[in-house]
Amino acid sequence: MPLFTSLPTNWNITETEAVALQEAYATKVIATDNFLQPVKYIGGIDVAYAQHTDKMVAAVAIIEAATLQLVEVVTAETSTQFPYIPTLFSFREIPPIAKVFEKLSLIPDIFICDGHGQAHPRQFGLACHLGLWYDVPTIGCGKSYLAGSYVASDLAQERGSFVPLRNEKGQEIGRALRTQNGINPLFVSVGHKISLTTACEWILRLSPQYRQPEPIRHADHAVRSFAI
Repeated sequence: MPLFTSLPTNWNITETEAVALQEAYATKVIATDNFLQPVKYIGGIDVAYAQHTDKMVAAVAIIEAATLQLVEVVTAETSTQFPYIPTLFSFREIPPIAKVFEKLSLIPDIFICDGHGQAHPRQFGLACHLGLWYDVPTIGCGKSYLAGSYVASDLAQERGSFVPLRNEKGQEIGRALRTQNGINPLFVSVGHKISLTTACEWILRLSPQYRQPEPIRHADHAVRSFAI
C-alpha cells in the first residue's frame, strides 16, 4: 500500500517532536463516513512485543464483512525504533504495521486497530495516525481506557449499551461500548474517514459472540505466540 500523506516517515524523533506532530495532525482527522459501500472486507490490526528482545510483530487479519469469514492473515516482524512512551505507541507500532501492509494481497475497506483513535489525550492515537498515513478508514478499538471522562455507572449491562467519552471541553471523543451482556466495555473512537456512530455499529456487528470484534481476535491470535 502506498503512502498518501505528508506525515513524516522518520521515526528517529524526540518525544517533544512526536507530541507536536500529534497535535498538528489531530485537526486533519476526518470524522465522517468516507468509504465505499458496500463494505466487503475489514481488517483487524494488532501488535505484540517480545519479552526478552527488541523485536515486535504486527498482524493484519482480513475478514469478509458479510460472513465474518477469515480471508487472510499477514504478519511482519521488526525491531523497535522508538522508545516505550505512553500515548506515543503509534510511533513504535506503525513501522511493523507498514511492513504488513506491503504484503497484503487485498486492501480492506475499513481497518480496526487494537488501540485508540481520537480517544487519546491529544486525540491522535494509533488509528488516527495510521488512517492519515495511508488515507484509509480506521477505527480505534481499545480494550482499556486511555482518555476522556465517562460515567461508568450509566453504562447498562446489555450488549449495545454505551456511554460517551468526553474531553475537557465536553466534546465526545469516543464511547465505552458493551459488546456482550455483562462484559467489560471496549473503548471505541474515530480513527479516520468514519463517524463515531458508524464505528460503533461496525464493532457491534463484528462482535457477535465475543468481547472483541472478529478481525481483532484473529490478529491477536496471530501475534500472541510471539510475545513469549
